[in-house]
Amino acid sequence: MTGTPPAATLAGQLAAFAAEYGPAGVALPPPVVRSVAQRVLDVLGIAVAATTLPTSVAVLELVAERGGRPDARVVGLRQRVPASEAAFAHGVLAHSLDYDDTHLPSVLHPSASVVPAALAVAERTRATGAEVVAAIAVGLEICVRVGMAGYDAETGANRYFDRGQHATSMCGAVGSAAAAAKLLGLSADGVLHAMGIAASMASGIIESNRTGGTVKRMHCGWAAHAGVYAAQLAQRGITGPPTLLEGRFGFFQAFLGGEFDAGAVTDGLGQRWEVPGIFFKPYPANHFTHAGIDAALALRGAGLRPADVASVELAVPTATVRTIGEPLDVKQSPETGYQAQFSGPYTVAAALLGGGGLGLGLDDFTDDLARDPVRRHLMSRITVVADPRCDEIFPHQFPAVLRVRTTDGRLLEEAVLANRGGSHRPLTDDEVAGKFRDNAGRVLPPERVTAIARAARALPDAASVDDLLSPLVFENGIPL
Repeated sequence: MTGTPPAATLAGQLAAFAAEYGPAGVALPPPVVRSVAQRVLDVLGIAVAATTLPTSVAVLELVAERGGRPDARVVGLRQRVPASEAAFAHGVLAHSLDYDDTHLPSVLHPSASVVPAALAVAERTRATGAEVVAAIAVGLEICVRVGMAGYDAETGANRYFDRGQHATSMCGAVGSAAAAAKLLGLSADGVLHAMGIAASMASGIIESNRTGGTVKRMHCGWAAHAGVYAAQLAQRGITGPPTLLEGRFGFFQAFLGGEFDAGAVTDGLGQRWEVPGIFFKPYPANHFTHAGIDAALALRGAGLRPADVASVELAVPTATVRTIGEPLDVKQSPETGYQAQFSGPYTVAAALLGGGGLGLGLDDFTDDLARDPVRRHLMSRITVVADPRCDEIFPHQFPAVLRVRTTDGRLLEEAVLANRGGSHRPLTDDEVAGKFRDNAGRVLPPERVTAIARAARALPDAASVDDLLSPLVFENGIPL
């Protein structure tokens, strides 16, 4: 595509779209504005709750140690840090509990990188709430559309995941760059260059989902950091390739082997928004486990007791078995609460034994509970298999069919074919707010929790993000 005008490339069309929306341009549809405000609240609550994790403490210590220009506030730190470092810290926190939202069929978590990147740059530039909402909206839309290009509609396969790539972090870098560039006041050409630079920084492999390791928690942070850094480089004249997506040596060649759906990137751009349909997570676990959790909760509600269980078969889409069911011996005996979040056997067992929050909560995923002998015994009777009916629905939903053989010989079956938190089974405003209160209230006093929730609702009309972020500042668990 040598010589192709930048505006004619896929990324050129995305960049023009990004530059078009905002207070001085085209107004966002009201459902998009509302959705963005909810996602900001969701991300901030998760970030606050995650500050107590050892990995979060390590990241916050590193960010504080690096220091630099005092651009932006960070949850859990006293001092301000450069925008890129704030984006990194908040991206790590937002993704660390596996409680952040998910888009389908791209199967990625867009808000945990785009929202931190946008909020960090917004502090640096003193952006208005309307400018922040517009930047997040286009960043999310670009992120998920680049992700959808890797979905094979004929086979239902996700080409990113099939190649071991973490679409969340790679597409998140591109979307974060667009959001950051927009807040830095760059033109469509500048947004294009920022995305092109970020494409060379995009990375992430998902092996830790299968066999352990906490590195996945870093992925959204690194994507947000890359996006902010790329935008700042573009602001200073560094350029990226206009054919960064579809080029012979571009993003889709490097990560998808050249097999991609160009229409998913640009068809209906600006007319059909993906943002309002991004799924909120009701449970702090890998999204592939959620329908199984709901099925187990339903059977428990109908009277099934753990002592009645002889064996359980968790039937899920073929593509998800390797994440939540393999290696089976590892999934039946997680060593940590983090590993338990990626275990079909654990999440089903936890749901049968009890649960908090919206069904299962953060308190259900501790290291002690992962190693609890009662749960281990129940997990040993739970297997994970592929199911053709689920394959027909995936990845537009993450369905599950739970089949339980009881000790008295009965066969119980519960099918959950649509996830809570999506358009078919949406969370109410009260449920989204309740999730935030549960998360943020673990660290912050009630008056601060209330203030942040109020500021998130008012964000589209706010003069800045000060009211949203100032109540979040604390150190060592002590509000400042």
